[in-house]
Amino acid sequence: MSDRITAAEKPAAGVPATSTPHVDAGDAGYSKDLKSRHINMIAIGGAIGTGLFLGAGGRMAGAGPSLAIAYAVCGIFAFFVVRALGELVLYRPSSGAFVSYAREFMGEKGAFAAGWLYFLNWSTTAIADITAAATYAHFWAMFSDVPQWVLALIALAVVLTANLISVKYFGEMEFWFAIIKVAALVAFMLVGIYLVVTQHPIEGHTPGFSTISDGGGIFPVGMLPMLLVIQGVVFAYASVELCGVAAGETENPEKIMPKAINSIMWRVGLFYVGSVVLLALLLPYTAYSGDESPFVTVMDKLGVPGAAGVMNLVVLTAALSSLNSGLYSTGRILRSMALSGSAPRFTGRMNKGQVPYGGILLTAGFGVLGVGLNYLMPGQAFEIVLNFASIGILGTWGMIMLCSLLFWHRSQDGRVTRPSYRLPWAPYTQIVTLLFLAGVAVLMWWGGGVGRTTVMFLPLIAAALVGGWYVVRGRVSALAAERQDV
Repeated sequence: MSDRITAAEKPAAGVPATSTPHVDAGDAGYSKDLKSRHINMIAIGGAIGTGLFLGAGGRMAGAGPSLAIAYAVCGIFAFFVVRALGELVLYRPSSGAFVSYAREFMGEKGAFAAGWLYFLNWSTTAIADITAAATYAHFWAMFSDVPQWVLALIALAVVLTANLISVKYFGEMEFWFAIIKVAALVAFMLVGIYLVVTQHPIEGHTPGFSTISDGGGIFPVGMLPMLLVIQGVVFAYASVELCGVAAGETENPEKIMPKAINSIMWRVGLFYVGSVVLLALLLPYTAYSGDESPFVTVMDKLGVPGAAGVMNLVVLTAALSSLNSGLYSTGRILRSMALSGSAPRFTGRMNKGQVPYGGILLTAGFGVLGVGLNYLMPGQAFEIVLNFASIGILGTWGMIMLCSLLFWHRSQDGRVTRPSYRLPWAPYTQIVTLLFLAGVAVLMWWGGGVGRTTVMFLPLIAAALVGGWYVVRGRVSALAAERQDV
């Protein structure tokens, strides 16, 4: 990696000389093949997934139109997280992303915890994604007789192959996945707006604001269900941090990243909040269920032929997009950790295409375990793993905000210089976001069921992290000493 100092890192006039900017060995060796269009669509795709296409139906049925408020609140905090990461990226672009920043501001222990929490998130999400892809494929008659585990294995193999060839293939796949998701949402919203404006009846019901007022208002079942549903909504925004990982393989991140990150806010408002508001205006909240996509519900009641098949393709695309992102990001994160001693050595290896194949294969290996889970328990595989991913998401977002807070503290005494692109209202934004994330964990416990069971695993996860650190700390110290001697 070049040891140049970007403008964002140069001390300002009158500021005491700072130490040499942190250099992460894990940043060396990558190509810069991701273009502006890739990053922009990765930013969009990371904010739009199955949490909206599939999960919004059950949440609408449980909370009513107030679901739009939950999406708006969670969207604001998701934006704070990615904006905080964006500031760190402009300070020092790194493929190790928040793991690299945790190493700089929290030491190797912080990097170890951040990296393995992220791996927990994506290794379990990968299992959920291939399970979802196999389930969605069964919708079509041509795949109905194919065992679920075979379809899961095919989905994993296709996405894994694309990830291993080069970052350009990953970028192209994610670009087109995002195009499909955005096109489907835009088409639905245009149809929905037309139906509301013209008051075209949907299965005998007239769309409009009366749908909400006649159905009990914005909080038809009270405010508590809206609060409880936040724990599910926040996970719908998982992977918004992906654009920060991709910055390490991007040309001119200083120019591209601010535009991509800033656009997330209005896209969240338009696609998430806007589509949920439309769903509430088109049909009573009781018409939706967790068994199918709410968009399919509307189209089916309209009698649009083939609508269910088209939306099933979109939801399948969202699952494959998530799997694609998980393999990509964990490969980069694990390489950053491996070169510091916090992850197995083989996860630091790169192939001729400048792809960290070792880390990608480790994540894919957990996906293969998921194929086995699909073979043994095809009906329960999805729920078993999905809740474990939630802990990883909260941990990852929390680590990003902690790094941002520590970065701000260092800027106050002149040890680092903040770039012009900054998280607004620091340090209050970081503190409020951390409190919000802690509140989500409390809501998971309060809601009972699988959420409470997941929270009960926290001491076990913490014990595994502590034990894992004692296993690797000798190698971490040895490698750190080698770097100092060079």
